[in-house]
Amino acid sequence: MNEKIPIASELEISEEHLAEHVEIDRELVDIQTLCHRYVERRHPPKTFVPGKTYIPASGKVVGAPEALNMVDAALSLDLTIFGKWNAIFEKKLADYIDVKHVMTCNSGSSANLLAVSALMSPSLGDRALKPGDEVIVAACGFPTTVNPILQNGLVPVFVDSVIPYYHIDADKIVAAVSDKTKAIMLDHTLGNPCDMAKIREIADFNGLWIIEDCCDSLGSRQDGQHVGTFGDIGTLSFYPAHHITTGEGGAVFTNSDKLSKILTSLCNWGRHCVCPPNHDNVCGKRFDWQLGSLPYGWDHKYAFAELGYNFKMTDMQAACGAAQMDRMESFHKTRRDNFEYLQGGLDDLWEHLLLPHSLFGSDPSWFCFPLTLRNGERLPLLKHLEEKRIGTRLLFGGNLTRQPYMQDRTFRVSGDLSGADRIMCNSFCIGMFPGLGKPELDYVIEVLHSYFKR
Repeated sequence: MNEKIPIASELEISEEHLAEHVEIDRELVDIQTLCHRYVERRHPPKTFVPGKTYIPASGKVVGAPEALNMVDAALSLDLTIFGKWNAIFEKKLADYIDVKHVMTCNSGSSANLLAVSALMSPSLGDRALKPGDEVIVAACGFPTTVNPILQNGLVPVFVDSVIPYYHIDADKIVAAVSDKTKAIMLDHTLGNPCDMAKIREIADFNGLWIIEDCCDSLGSRQDGQHVGTFGDIGTLSFYPAHHITTGEGGAVFTNSDKLSKILTSLCNWGRHCVCPPNHDNVCGKRFDWQLGSLPYGWDHKYAFAELGYNFKMTDMQAACGAAQMDRMESFHKTRRDNFEYLQGGLDDLWEHLLLPHSLFGSDPSWFCFPLTLRNGERLPLLKHLEEKRIGTRLLFGGNLTRQPYMQDRTFRVSGDLSGADRIMCNSFCIGMFPGLGKPELDYVIEVLHSYFKR
């Protein structure tokens, strides 16, 4: 019998320690209760008043669940990505999208830069993109889909966008492929999935990488499969206008172990080491590496394999995102319901407005509701809607080749861009995000009918 019998002082310390933890838990419950009550009183539901309450084209839906998570993150004092919440958020995203690897970052723009930069990694050997290689993109979209291509010394090849789908015209991609073409970077514009079966076939035949910009389209599916999982890398944005929000934030995701390793390194200063901060020697040979021309035994935490950045989000942002993911299916249903409601309410204006459509087999999680004027000027209508307190947005940058910053840039245009020009001149978007209900949508429908009745 060598079992140690605790002395009285040890028992007393243990009991005191236990009592302290019980007290802390009680205090946390009190804080959560007060936080929940405060958020509900500070942000009560707003009554919609037609013509007075502004109807935004996009927006966030947040409340007590997000606040409680963020308060928990704040109280833990885990300020960086390596608190508990980021792992929870990444797991929820991976399970929802049904993808193997998800890595959060600080914005959707950074996610796109990480995705393109990953394909430039020398570790990909002959498949690595090199400056001067071409990447096929849609002519109409948001600049930060194209900017990482330019920043990496690659050449964007612009292909027309097609109405009433608003995404890249897949039928015109084949003609855009040249000997220099190495990748396709497409965006599922406004949440409307591209023709991925056709694009995947083109990419496989020509040995091209595919990056899917899903910043507008979390939750969108084609033939039951989430967008972003048809290609090699998908990207997301969590800006407040998008499907879920972390304030600022984004993510990259992939099913490739190789690409996941590169992306993780790029997001962590380009480190060769996989150890997170405050965790050393995960590999078990921190001082036993011989890398490049570094001296033998160089600290593995300071060996850099990629041209990287620090693009990580904070644990508080991830805490907000984790709560948002619990709402994701209801968000998707509301977006779908709102889209169908507007479609039905505006269908009789077909002489004036071209309504949006999706491809067969698609289940879009629409970002907003795009409309294209069949005739007449757009500006008077946009001003009228703003006067009536209805927010509008253009389709991002329109034909990007016409943007001021594109002047003197190196790019190629394949075919004509008449569709992108028409979107730029005649299209606009109205809101249908989950924060809007039937009273707001009925008012929008009424105002549009009265405008065209004039």
